Amino acid sequence: MRVIRKYANRRLYDTEQSRYVTLEDLRSLIIEEVPFRVEDAKSGEDLTRTILLSIIIEQEQSGGDSEVFSNDLLAQFIRVYDMAQPLPLARYLEQGTQLMMEQQQRMQDQWKEAMRHTPMEMMREMAEENMRFWQKTFQQGPGDSHKDDTGSDKSRDKD
Repeated sequence: MRVIRKYANRRLYDTEQSRYVTLEDLRSLIIEEVPFRVEDAKSGEDLTRTILLSIIIEQEQSGGDSEVFSNDLLAQFIRVYDMAQPLPLARYLEQGTQLMMEQQQRMQDQWKEAMRHTPMEMMREMAEENMRFWQKTFQQGPGDSHKDDTGSDKSRDKD
């Protein structure tokens, strides 16, 4: 697991690559599914969760279509923390998000497969198949038409 150290000056240092990194660099690691742990350089305290929340905040503030959390949803999250017996929200969100991502990947895979079989692609595949057939046919030669794969003459074997 890659270790990222956070220093008092708020800079993040990637110990594997021996260089300072940004939240955007860590976001890229997340997308690439590279496991990492962020720890305080002095105490060794695990700060990963705090950094992940910072990455989410940065994405939410970037605007556009990347906003995931509405004000109402964030207020509801805060209310969950104040409940006498909080809901198992983390588990529900993790499982729901995982299911949604798997379904999205499945849809993308199916779309790619469907697009693979466009009329032009089908024509190309048929042309390649025909080309292989004719190449195989012409490689056998005129006198080889009665011979099987072992080289014996089929017409003589019938007698």
